[in-house]
Amino acid sequence: MTKYIFVTGGVLSSLGKGITASAIGTLLEARGYSVVIKKFDPYLNVDPGTLSPFQHGEVFVTEDGAETDLDLGHYERFLTSNTTKECNITTGKIYYSVIQKERRGDYLGATVQVIPHITDEIKESILKLSEDNDFVITEIGGTVGDIESLPFLEAIRQFKFDVGEENVLYVHVTLVPFIKSAGELKTKPTQHSVKELREIGIQPDILVCRSEYPLDDTIRKKIALFCNVSKNSVINAIDASTIYQVPLYMNKEGIDKLIMKRFSLEDKNYDLEKWEEIVERIKNPEDEVHIGVVGKYTDLKDAYISLNEALIHGGIYNKLKVNVKWIDAEDLEKPSPDVLLDDLDGILIPGGFGDRGVEGKIKSVNFARNKDVPFFGICLGMQCAVIEFARNVLKYEDANSVEFDKSTKHPVIDFMNDQKKIKQLGGTMRLGAYRCDLKKNSKSYQAYKKDTIYERHRHRLEFNNDYLQDFVKEGLLISGHNPDRDLVEIVEIKAHRWFVGCQFHPEFKSKPTNPHPLFSRFVEAAYKYKKEKAEKSAHEGIEAV
Repeated sequence: MTKYIFVTGGVLSSLGKGITASAIGTLLEARGYSVVIKKFDPYLNVDPGTLSPFQHGEVFVTEDGAETDLDLGHYERFLTSNTTKECNITTGKIYYSVIQKERRGDYLGATVQVIPHITDEIKESILKLSEDNDFVITEIGGTVGDIESLPFLEAIRQFKFDVGEENVLYVHVTLVPFIKSAGELKTKPTQHSVKELREIGIQPDILVCRSEYPLDDTIRKKIALFCNVSKNSVINAIDASTIYQVPLYMNKEGIDKLIMKRFSLEDKNYDLEKWEEIVERIKNPEDEVHIGVVGKYTDLKDAYISLNEALIHGGIYNKLKVNVKWIDAEDLEKPSPDVLLDDLDGILIPGGFGDRGVEGKIKSVNFARNKDVPFFGICLGMQCAVIEFARNVLKYEDANSVEFDKSTKHPVIDFMNDQKKIKQLGGTMRLGAYRCDLKKNSKSYQAYKKDTIYERHRHRLEFNNDYLQDFVKEGLLISGHNPDRDLVEIVEIKAHRWFVGCQFHPEFKSKPTNPHPLFSRFVEAAYKYKKEKAEKSAHEGIEAV
């Protein structure tokens, strides 16, 4: 029978519930078990698709086109399996489903209430992915004590009686802060957090205690005593230098053996060598490169979390440390923007919406194209590359996207036909995985080494095919194409060392165990460029002498 693990959090947010859930899943997968991870988010939005990145960080897109919480990106990067639309459920989705049922008369005139109707809907959602998996790990968003989380906590309290206590395990992530003035680790926040959870009716089986410093035996005994768990069930999640080290730390603490014992399962042989190799490459790279990311949300790294991880993965592949320089696109709209770009080995422009900072992004494309600096444009980044090429190579000076200038005479980027009349914003973009055929004489084909790929999208605008021949004549290579709807998916510049723009989001499919080929090749190109610059500088120095 499927086993269920529920991960809750206390004291404060951002303790790492998602990483904890992912690490547990990794350790279970290493033993040969099939694992799926879900997240319940307590906000009333139906999904995070319409939320500002400043509010909620990145919107992660699944293969089947769901706009989801960024923690699903962590789940996918750690596990071999992919998430689906069933893996991210919000309060808004739950209430929307219940109200639809009430309107249809499914409840036969009963008074619809939080208990049992909302909690039953939550439990039904937990069960949806259970048939095909040995383990269903469910992360409850928010913090114990939040009003909006109560229906979810009540549902998982009831759940163990529905499937049997022997099939359910509760993991609670909490904080053991170090007070510098006292020189001590303090357990009281953990005690109060567990007390709050027990008042709801949930006794945690395992406590994952985040801390800056190791928990000694005395601290573990104290937590165990006051929180009603065994000392062995107090897991110290000490701060790690990389999130990919967390499964190794958790394994050392014995959390996986506790889970095996709790469920009376065979503790199968396992191998964490690939994770040890990943951590080794991150901690001891052979060299480094400097990549500039020209974005709109550079003060909030969560807005680009998958992108940042994909660059790390590209570094892992090449045994390099990738140093990311975050550049606010608006700063490039000021005089002398080159000073922000001169020291870079590669330039990347990520996706985004709205016209703020777009001219700065276009200037960075111009810099990369003219200086022969490795360039990678993603979604809006590709569109900026197309606009820059149209303005400065095709000499269409007012060329633009209709998103930024509806009256432009040269709309080289236009809304897709099925997007032009859409008024409802949520869940209506081109979302999820679509086919792309590659040209064999391209950088993209050299990266993927296959004729057809499937990549995830999140956009409303596309390359305007009315201008296709103009671009091709002047040296723009259409290296990726969707044959089903005749859409341009990847553009390259033939004469450039490495200039690739893609309409999709490759960062969503990159994993440390399987770095995305475009990121791997981009980092590789950046490193080659760096070495060429160094050799040229050394040669010029010798000549000067």
